[in-house]
Amino acid sequence: MSTIKACIFDLDGVIVDTAVYHFKAWKRLANHLGFDFTEEENEKLKGVSRVRSLQLILEWGGVEKSETEQAELADLKNSWYVEMIQEMKPDEILPGAKEFLLAVRQAELKTALGSASKNSRTILEKVGLIELFDSIIDGNTVSASKPDPEVFLKGAESLGLEPSACVVFEDAIAGVQAAISGGMKVVGIGDAQTLTGANLVIAGLHEMNLDKLYKL
Repeated sequence: MSTIKACIFDLDGVIVDTAVYHFKAWKRLANHLGFDFTEEENEKLKGVSRVRSLQLILEWGGVEKSETEQAELADLKNSWYVEMIQEMKPDEILPGAKEFLLAVRQAELKTALGSASKNSRTILEKVGLIELFDSIIDGNTVSASKPDPEVFLKGAESLGLEPSACVVFEDAIAGVQAAISGGMKVVGIGDAQTLTGANLVIAGLHEMNLDKLYKL
């Protein structure tokens, strides 16, 4: 009998891909400040908090801003990003994500979201998946960012379960490390050479099923 009782999902790169919207918003901000921002630089921001992302972009652009100005710029970028995600639609759900979520719920396992995004509820509502989550733990309820396990530990707690009964689905190495240090099994989504330490690595949730879940 499997001891797995819940699945905790990261949002970006696992359920949906909002990276394109973050990129457009950061690029617009960089251009607004008089320099450019490339896709290569954007890759370096994967799993990095908004505040740290802004600091890196300012460094790359050779621009210095006070803490107050930085806070205003981060808010400006976020307002553009929020504007863009209002237009998200169900066809932006990544392949296999909805099907696997439905299978998990039909198997009477619990589901939680564990994401750094402060806009996760909006995104899940726009793509029509909010009803498939028992609990949402995101940037509005956690203070520490991954690889700190806080977001996943709170996810397990919100479901009334021990961390060892939960499997995390993550696409960033910081998230994989967070799940491991939280005492959870983890399925990495992406490249096996990057996501070292994951119990299983798949290209996307379209490759996942309950058999694979129970064998972890």
